[in-house]
Amino acid sequence: MYQEQGRLRFFRRTGDRRRARQRRGVSLLPSLFTMGNMFCGYACVVYAMRGEYETAAPFIGFAVVLDMLDGRIARLTGTESDFGLEFDSLADVISFGIAPAILSFRWGLEPLGRLGWAAGFLFVTAAAMRLARFNIQSAVGGDKRYFVGMPSPAAAAIPAATVYAYPNGLYDYRAALPALAMVVVPACLMVSTIRFRSFKSIDLQVRRPYTVLFLIAAAIMLIAWLHRYVLVVMAYSYLASAFIGMAIGRFRHRGSAGAVKDQPATEDRSARDTAAR
Repeated sequence: MYQEQGRLRFFRRTGDRRRARQRRGVSLLPSLFTMGNMFCGYACVVYAMRGEYETAAPFIGFAVVLDMLDGRIARLTGTESDFGLEFDSLADVISFGIAPAILSFRWGLEPLGRLGWAAGFLFVTAAAMRLARFNIQSAVGGDKRYFVGMPSPAAAAIPAATVYAYPNGLYDYRAALPALAMVVVPACLMVSTIRFRSFKSIDLQVRRPYTVLFLIAAAIMLIAWLHRYVLVVMAYSYLASAFIGMAIGRFRHRGSAGAVKDQPATEDRSARDTAAR
């Protein structure tokens, strides 16, 4: 009897070890997309250091696409994990923090000296803080329709699209001064509490009209034809969309507040008319 219990305990421990090994495993498919995202950030840094800005800037765009895919694939395949979340955040710090900062510095902020590299460091710090805050908010839960603060991929797209549209670079400090806004403004928006639309509520499995597919094809054609200008318009339009949404929200709030104020006044007048009769 004792020997049987010992054998059962032995087999139980072996099974526990197997389960522990399975838990320590890595989901390969989403991790490959995250690794591709990190590689794009590294390639952007390499080409930026060489001065090949026209080649370096698109790698941030590729990283944005891969960053969108890895999370969605992990959700579709049911392979979400704490390791994947942390690995994705570290990759995003490289691709959407360090890479756009170095690209911006080499392209136009270098003539400003210490002010230039300080602005780049501000961008890296803001991206890291934005990602850390996003992980905390994701664990707590909240409104998935909006991001609190500008997402780091969208913030990185601002300097990337600007550099790609004008890859010649800035070599005079007077021309480089306006380029500070290209880095400082997205950095401030990343750590702000301004809400940006997330588009996570869009259900891709719902059937859509055929015209939606045609519009997507037209958008792809437009990007392929006028990619330099279309990407700039898309990046800065998303930045401006948060302020446009705030203005519309305040306008509606004032309109509803005015309607509430007018309603008691109307009720008082009707009550007076009834009493007079």
